[in-house]
Amino acid sequence: MRILLIRPPRPPKAITIGEFMFCEPLGLEAVYGVLREKHQVTILDMMAEQVDIGEYLQEQQPEAVGITALCIDVSNVLELARAVKAIDETIPVVAGGTQAQLMPRAFADPAIDYVMHQTTAAGLHGLFDALAASNEARTNNTEKIPGVLAVRKGIPENIRLQKNEYLVPERSSCEQYRSRYSYFGYKPCALLQTSQGCSTCCTFCLRWRIEGAKEAHQDMEVIFRQIREIREPSIMIIDNDFLCSGERLEQLCNFLEQEKIRKNFLCYGSVQSVLHNRESVHRFAKYGLRAVLVGYESFNPGELAGYQKKATVEDNLEAAGLLRRWGVDAWASFIFHPDWDHADFKAFRRYIRRLRPEISSLSPLTPFPGLPAFREFQDRLLFDVREYEQWSFGNISIRPSKMSLRAYYAEVLLTNLQVNFFMNNALYLVRRFGLRTLFRLTVGGTRLTLRYLAAMRRVG
Repeated sequence: MRILLIRPPRPPKAITIGEFMFCEPLGLEAVYGVLREKHQVTILDMMAEQVDIGEYLQEQQPEAVGITALCIDVSNVLELARAVKAIDETIPVVAGGTQAQLMPRAFADPAIDYVMHQTTAAGLHGLFDALAASNEARTNNTEKIPGVLAVRKGIPENIRLQKNEYLVPERSSCEQYRSRYSYFGYKPCALLQTSQGCSTCCTFCLRWRIEGAKEAHQDMEVIFRQIREIREPSIMIIDNDFLCSGERLEQLCNFLEQEKIRKNFLCYGSVQSVLHNRESVHRFAKYGLRAVLVGYESFNPGELAGYQKKATVEDNLEAAGLLRRWGVDAWASFIFHPDWDHADFKAFRRYIRRLRPEISSLSPLTPFPGLPAFREFQDRLLFDVREYEQWSFGNISIRPSKMSLRAYYAEVLLTNLQVNFFMNNALYLVRRFGLRTLFRLTVGGTRLTLRYLAAMRRVG
């Protein structure tokens, strides 16, 4: 069976913090790795390649189409699905990805035939083997496949969230795009996941809801095999907190030493993990750890406790000092709380100067449905959950309590401008990545600024 897997283009009007990176579609590569055993599979990455989808479908003549989606991608997915049906209404269309897992009802549309709300090898084989059968057999064979919902049967209002299976990606599936994939200034850069889940369970975070409230580590031999196969000079490890296990860090360092592998490693890591596993993190720095994306989140002790962060403000400062001493860049993430006033924004900007991260990522608190923060702020939400493009990490989705929405937007814009153009270390960016990357990040920051200005005009 000829299967086309699509990553849709980024929505043009969405305010996202992803302006500064363009990563490989790890989920689609994993699906490809499963389905290629029995089917002829192609990946179309529409974030990397602009095509006329109608002409592309006419040329490729797929017999089934799968489309992956984040929350903000729903409209794009439905538009692509309708384009498929316009070419041939008998082609089955499957929606998958994070949004299909969290809110499968978002794809209850005549152009969508199936929604994969849980991705497993058994479910993928079951569905696409059934789709490869005749139309008559297909109707019977797609019933009761694990993780698969048939849209024609109706999608229940409240469906239990299921954890996806860890699947090893087949990176050759995106060979034509690989040179373009990056993470901040590291290009080309591959992605690698070594575990699922997170025991910190921050109230604002989707990852532990999707992957589980406890780390589930994969066999390190599986991870080593992937590292051997990755040709890119840089690897971003996307575990929610890769630094949480000193034992696994030591195993990785031993492997890198024995096989004389030299790459740039980037990862997510918590403040507590940096402090608890300082010897192992320091050793990893000697074997290629270049940057850690650290969730400092706030300057306010009460907010850190409310987010269920295990670190204190003092812990944040200590971890920042250790990373600096080891020569590891700190790429900090922070959250704008909707209860901040003007003084809070000023205090926050002072705090960033104390931490001195090389790069800072700023986003308003986004209470996704199903998370504790959603229940806390439900009566102050600015958007309906079905306004999918609004639910990005860059948008303001909660009505501020201590200033007007317009004034709050102005503070967010001012803070972004000060951080992106004055506090982020331009000299560091040039030395580490070159002028081209500084230009690209500046363009991304400018685009983000224009979108915030447009949002301010909309709120009057």
